[in-house]
Amino acid sequence: MENLFHLGQFINALVYSLLGVTVFWLCFVITDKITPYDLWKELVESQNQALAIVVGAISLGICIIVAAAVHG
Repeated sequence: MENLFHLGQFINALVYSLLGVTVFWLCFVITDKITPYDLWKELVESQNQALAIVVGAISLGICIIVAAAVHG
């Protein structure tokens, strides 16, 4: 019976997922810094739904770019 668990593949998946999350976090922090207002205050305290949709779309776009870059 063949071993279905390969340690090397698991480590690769772990490293690439951590790399992807780190790059996403850095991009999101940069996005937060270049916006002219406080995102947390606008999203949570003011409950700005339009801004929440835009920030969500930006996050998804960043995630797609990071996933494509990590995947190759």
